[in-house]
Amino acid sequence: MLNRTPIYFVEVKKGTKAFKVNSQLVEYLKKSLSSKMITMMKKEYVECPVAKQDVVFLVCFNCVSHIRRVKGVVHCEGKEFKLKEV
Repeated sequence: MLNRTPIYFVEVKKGTKAFKVNSQLVEYLKKSLSSKMITMMKKEYVECPVAKQDVVFLVCFNCVSHIRRVKGVVHCEGKEFKLKEV
């Protein structure tokens, strides 16, 4: 098992409306997440310290630096902002 230590602890914030997310990414995530969960996550975002901008949580969830999400806080490895292969 890889030992990945988080550098950043980023709070997940809720938006008022759903953000636009790439449809290929949504289809890929439907294999592992329920439709209800995806709909909920489209309304959430994080202030990404690696990309230095607001990022939709579904994109953050599929980032190579994402380790886990615990109680509304994302543990980020902080190496690079790059999506996993879809």
